[in-house]
Amino acid sequence: MQAAEKQSVLDDVLPADEVADAVLALIEWAETYLLTLSVLLQIGLIAAAVIPALLFGPRLKRLISRQLSARFRAGFLQRLVNALSDLATPIALYITLTVIRIGLGSAGQPVDWVSAALALMNAWIIVRVVTLVIGSQFWSRVAFYVAWPIAALDAFGLLGPVVEQMRELAIPLGEGEGGQAIRFSLLDVFRTLFYFALLFWGSTTLSRLLQSRLERTEELSPSFKALISKVLNIALPVIALIIALQIAGFNLATLAVFSGAVGLGIGLGLQRIASNFIAGVSLIADKSIKPGDVIEIDQTFGWVTAMQARYVAISTRDGAEMLIPNDRFMTEGVTNYSRSDRFVRLHAPFGVSYSTDDMRLVQQLAIDSAAEVDRVLSDPVPGCNLMEYGDSSVNFDLRFWIRDPQNGMANVRSEVLMGLWERLKHHNIEIPFPQRDLHVRSWNNPPSPTEGSVAGNPVDDHLDK
Repeated sequence: MQAAEKQSVLDDVLPADEVADAVLALIEWAETYLLTLSVLLQIGLIAAAVIPALLFGPRLKRLISRQLSARFRAGFLQRLVNALSDLATPIALYITLTVIRIGLGSAGQPVDWVSAALALMNAWIIVRVVTLVIGSQFWSRVAFYVAWPIAALDAFGLLGPVVEQMRELAIPLGEGEGGQAIRFSLLDVFRTLFYFALLFWGSTTLSRLLQSRLERTEELSPSFKALISKVLNIALPVIALIIALQIAGFNLATLAVFSGAVGLGIGLGLQRIASNFIAGVSLIADKSIKPGDVIEIDQTFGWVTAMQARYVAISTRDGAEMLIPNDRFMTEGVTNYSRSDRFVRLHAPFGVSYSTDDMRLVQQLAIDSAAEVDRVLSDPVPGCNLMEYGDSSVNFDLRFWIRDPQNGMANVRSEVLMGLWERLKHHNIEIPFPQRDLHVRSWNNPPSPTEGSVAGNPVDDHLDK
C-alpha cells in the first residue's frame, strides 16, 4: 500500500510516461533529421572543407597583401585591406563551403546544414571585419550581439517566425489619414536602432572628415570653425535619427503627440543642458572667446582648447583641463587676455624705505630689471610710477608688457621682481617691512588700574607704523 502511494506521488512530481514520450520523440527527430545519409554527408563535407581552407588561406593572404596593400596605404580602405588579410583563412573556408553548397545543389542533394554553416561563417566574418576596421569596442560588441543571433536564427529556419512575432508586438499610436491605425512594432524598434546605428556611425565619420578639412582651411576664423563643428555634431545625429525613422516606416506626424511632453522635459530636466547649448552658440557667434584664447574665469587661468555643445575646455598651467559650462561665461563674465590681441600689461608693485636718497634711481633700476627679462617687450617700454607715500614705505608700481600670456604671467612677474631685488640690494636700497614703535612720554606716577581710563592720564602711548 505504501509502495503504491509512493509511486503515485512520484508520478505526480515526475510523470514517467511523459518523460518517456519526450525521449522517444527526441530519438525519432534525431533519426529523421540527424542520422540520415544526407545530413552525415553534409557534416562530413563541412569538416573536410577545413583542409583546403588551411591550404589556400595563406596564399589568399599573400595575394591580398600583394595586390591591395600597395594601393591603399592609409585610411578606411587600408584598415579594410588589413582586416581581409587577417581573415584570409576564414574567407577561404567560406568560399570552400560555397562551392560545396553549389555542388550539392546541382546534384539535387539537401544543403540545409551547409547553408547553416555558411550563414554562421558569414556572420562571424562580418563581425570580425567590423571589429578590425572600426577599432571601437562598443561597435564591435553591437555587431557581435546583432549579427550572430540573426545568423543563428536564419541558419535554423527560425528567423521568419521570430520576425512575425516581433511584428505582432506593436504599440498603437493613433490613427492616420483615412482612419488607418498607426502602429509601431517591436520589429520597427529594432529596425530603427539598426538603421540609426549605421547612419550615426556614418554621420560621425563624415563629421570628423569635415572637421579635419576645416582645421586645414586657413581662410576661416577659429570661432567660425568651432561654430560649424558644433552645428555638425548636433545636426548630423538628428538627421540620422530622422532618416532612420523614415526608413523604418515611422510616421513623423505622430511626434506631435509627444511635443508637449518634450517641451515639459526641456523646461524641467533639460533646462541646464538647453541653457549651456544656447550659451555655447552665443559665445561662438559674438566671438567673445574662441579656441586658443587666454582667459581667466573664477580664478581659473588658462587657454581655450575646445568649445563643445555643453562646456568649454580650458587647459591650465598646471597641466589640468578644466571643463567650464557655457552658461557660466554668460552669467559670471570672463577675462579674455587675447580677444583683440595678445598684448597684456602686467603690474609689479613694490616699496622702498623713506631713507632712500634718490627715488629716480629706484625708478630706473625697476625699469632696467623689467627690460632684461626676455619675455618683456621693449615696445611699449616698461614704466615705473611712484604711487603713494605709504605707512612704512614709498610705494611704486612697475608696469611692463608681454605678448604671450598663454606661457604664464606669474612666472614673468617673478623674474622681474627677482631682478629688482638684486639691483636694490646692490645699491643698498632697503625694502622695508611694517613695524611699530612705542613711545612713553613719562612714567613718574604709574596710574592705578582704576585711573588708567581717566581722561588726561599722564601715560600716553601712540603707535607709528
